[in-house]
Amino acid sequence: MKPGPSIERLILTIRGQRVILAGDLAMVYGVETRRLNEQVRRNSARFPGDFVFQLTRGEFDALKSQNVILAGGSASLRSQNATLKRGQHIKYPPYAFTEHGAIMAATVLNSPQAVAMSVYVVRAFVSMREQLAANSAILKRLAEIDKTLLEHDSALRDVYRKLLPLLQPPPQPSRRRIGFISED
Repeated sequence: MKPGPSIERLILTIRGQRVILAGDLAMVYGVETRRLNEQVRRNSARFPGDFVFQLTRGEFDALKSQNVILAGGSASLRSQNATLKRGQHIKYPPYAFTEHGAIMAATVLNSPQAVAMSVYVVRAFVSMREQLAANSAILKRLAEIDKTLLEHDSALRDVYRKLLPLLQPPPQPSRRRIGFISED
């Protein structure tokens, strides 16, 4: 299998969100676009609007006019176009998957790449949980150290106040002055 384009080249910004189109995501996961779309429809409860949305005709036309889809930047519709007969057009605008939708798609697909992505995501969350547990232990220990330092700081301040008079030079004893003293 020849390597595909890097994921970063496939990501677009649509409606203020970073998304990957269905054809590109299908290519990443090694499945046909129609299979991916079929799984999205069958598992619609797993794909709310903030995970996946279908492009409007205007958004789709704007992407086509920018040559994002058909020319070089994205391969999302090239595979679909290859199966279309001369003169036919794409019937429906493609789906756009947010980061969460792309991860959810990995859970409903059964290709080796999708399974590997699901395992990777689970391992990432386990690692994050372990790091958070380690961080909370570190934060607890730092709080204890901070408390101890505050107690020591208070004790040192008391010692300093008691030592300060001892560190001052002793006052000069009053001496009797020699000479004439006028009593004016």
